[in-house]
Amino acid sequence: MSLQTPVTTAPPLAELCARLTAERRIGLDTEFLRERTYHARLCLVQLASPAEAACVDPLALAGLAPLAALLAAPGTVKVMHASRQDLEVLYPLAGLTRPVFDTQIAAALAGFPAQVGYAELARRLLKRELAKSHTRTDWSRRPLSSAQIEYALDDVRYLLPIAAELERSLAHLGRLGWLEEDLAALAAVRDFVTEPEAAWERVRGLRGLDPGRERLARSLAAWRERRALEHDRPRGWILEDGVLREIVLRVPRTAAQLAAIPDLPPGVVKRNGAELLACVAAAAIPDPAPPAPGRPQSDPQRNALVRKLGAISQAVATELGLVPEVLATRRELEQLADGRRDGALLRGWRRGVLGERLLAAL
Repeated sequence: MSLQTPVTTAPPLAELCARLTAERRIGLDTEFLRERTYHARLCLVQLASPAEAACVDPLALAGLAPLAALLAAPGTVKVMHASRQDLEVLYPLAGLTRPVFDTQIAAALAGFPAQVGYAELARRLLKRELAKSHTRTDWSRRPLSSAQIEYALDDVRYLLPIAAELERSLAHLGRLGWLEEDLAALAAVRDFVTEPEAAWERVRGLRGLDPGRERLARSLAAWRERRALEHDRPRGWILEDGVLREIVLRVPRTAAQLAAIPDLPPGVVKRNGAELLACVAAAAIPDPAPPAPGRPQSDPQRNALVRKLGAISQAVATELGLVPEVLATRRELEQLADGRRDGALLRGWRRGVLGERLLAAL
């Protein structure tokens, strides 16, 4: 059974959540908007049990307490696909949503591509073809059409049977323990709440910095994070990642040098130039500034070592019937080659199937 009209009032919401809390597993998905804001706007929540599927309209409801209680219910597994963004959006409502069964993570351990889509799993496992006509829908606009509601319901209708198929496959392969470990990583609060002082870790291209530039990267990213929070605007609207990296690498010390940064809008220089230069000054980078961060790309010894580790990872993945990046990303292999020993490759099941062989090769 599917409710073709979204839940928009308190009594039906309470009744729906009461029914679903009694289930061992439910399907869960969300629709949200975040293109123009820092905080995502939750626009729709889709829920399913073996007997029903329904949409909850957060924009119409004055309170979502029954939904929050359902999401936090420890006795109900929330089955989701590619859940990280949804969990981040739901975090302000219900805190950590757990336990979760992520069908994308499970599928990767069963031999599917690491980023396999929900529609592809429905097609390959259940022989169901799902519509793609509303992937760009503005879910904040009301009323929702019957076609939009049907599309949204499809996003949860097949989660439970897909999860069951994947669980059977992983049990046959003896990998349910792997899945349990990887799902446990979804319970890290730091993935859903960004502290300004740690925001620089989410910016690509800022690894291997010298101490002065690392201080500058931390300072600039924290400044941007606070600004984005204060004005509820996307980080990129305050300062794009590429521009932030260029400031870190070039270390501009004057307004003219700052204005010469590629793609830095003149308006940002005018409004925030003094604050950005203050971040540079506070980093106390020696003058002349030290060379750019990281090892040179042409380092033949390091490149050969990364290739060697990659070949081992590829061989192990082939043995296990996995896509190599499910075992190890290139970045993880590079970190291992650079001497880091705190990565995922040396923890849990990955250490046993791959990490020890990589360490032996080193």
